[in-house]
Amino acid sequence: MIGLQDIYDAHHRIRDYALWTPVMTSSTIDKLTDSQVFFKCENFQRAGAFKFRGALNTLTQLTQEERDRGVIAHSSGNHAQAVALAASLSGMKATIVMPKNSPKVKVDATRGYGAEIVFCENSIESRVQVANQLIEKHDYVLIHPYNDERIIAGAGTAALELIEEVKELDYIFAPVGGGGLLSGTSITTKGLCTGAKVIGVEPKNADDAYRSFRDGRIYPSINPNTIADGLRTQLGEITFRIIRKNVDSIITVSEKEIVNAMRLLWERMKILVEPSGAVSLAGTIKMNDSFSGKRVGVIISGGNIDLSEFFSKYS
Repeated sequence: MIGLQDIYDAHHRIRDYALWTPVMTSSTIDKLTDSQVFFKCENFQRAGAFKFRGALNTLTQLTQEERDRGVIAHSSGNHAQAVALAASLSGMKATIVMPKNSPKVKVDATRGYGAEIVFCENSIESRVQVANQLIEKHDYVLIHPYNDERIIAGAGTAALELIEEVKELDYIFAPVGGGGLLSGTSITTKGLCTGAKVIGVEPKNADDAYRSFRDGRIYPSINPNTIADGLRTQLGEITFRIIRKNVDSIITVSEKEIVNAMRLLWERMKILVEPSGAVSLAGTIKMNDSFSGKRVGVIISGGNIDLSEFFSKYS
């Protein structure tokens, strides 16, 4: 199992390309939660989400033979964009399998970074099946969106930067879908802030990680109906093992709570956050009675939200 040193090594590999994203605060949210809340704003990361960290960390460790074969990923958006950009920077060919219902803004960005897109049906099973077919045909190298120690180590560098900047934390909140970000965050946090509690937050309409954590077995994500498109995946064996060891709790939030958190971040902090990225704040607000007077870290995972419908009304 990977440890804190792997997070430091990943940070060293990616530091020339990945951004050290800002840590922001809000007096309004501090008052609302009766605590000091520090937001690690990965919505300002390259490709618009934390995913770039893990993708770049993974691609930098490929052999020349693997680089020559080209890479493939399956993703509804943020991992797709991250792999596409990291491959472009590394001079590799990238093929991305995306569900037909992927947000247009994420599809356009993935294509804009130079990747070839192959669409699949709107299920995890279809993503995997189509990707495996392409791997068998073309011998591509799979860059898994979360169930890979290199991906997890890269994701953990966001929490590393947060803690190095603000020092001790009592709690840290991160969204959970496949578990890569939560796994990496938990390794970093337990390594640097041994007394801090790590809380994963998941949509109630896609609560497979919550149930898996509760029951000690991985449940599949079946037809998740949530606005948080980046969290419609299920835990992997590697991420589940790390989460069971390091994470203190996984909680769920409603669709209304997610939208309210997005609105609060927009109105009070003037930052645009996608639903998956706002889930961590929604969980923080839900648990605020538990940490009065504490120092709380919140990972905002991304900001790739499709505003085309809004702007089309006025164009």
